[in-house]
Amino acid sequence: MSSSPDLRAAVEEFLYHEADLLDTWRLDEWLALFTDECSYLIPATDRPDGDPFRDLFLVQDDRFLLEQRVESLMTKTAWAESPHSTTRRLIGNVRAADAGDGAVAVQANFIVTRARQSTVDTYPGRYEMLLERGGPAGFRIRMRKAVLALEELRPHGRISIIL
Repeated sequence: MSSSPDLRAAVEEFLYHEADLLDTWRLDEWLALFTDECSYLIPATDRPDGDPFRDLFLVQDDRFLLEQRVESLMTKTAWAESPHSTTRRLIGNVRAADAGDGAVAVQANFIVTRARQSTVDTYPGRYEMLLERGGPAGFRIRMRKAVLALEELRPHGRISIIL
């Protein structure tokens, strides 16, 4: 995937903005980055390149389910995240390429740390995204896939944050 320096820099700024929204639990603002016809995916660790129509995914949200996820995380009834964990995201090796019709294909590596109740969990992986140009942040997310670089979810056992 080849990147022009200007496109890559614009995408990096967008990804940093998105990471800040997630780390500061401004999930309503983060949700506004998505298109109406969007998907948020986390494949199972044993099938990182799985097909969401055929394979089991840890998360397979369309816009409706993503809205429900955000609403749930922002209430006190989501016991796994009440009070909210402290998260920090590192994003690197960003690649971006025109995908036609105003879309941009993006790949980037990430490390998300989650600190809660004296435990720190680390989630390494890569993002595969399809962005549309436009919106207040410069892009909107049509597809966001977080592929974990883990063989299994142990010792974490779960994902209660947005990767």
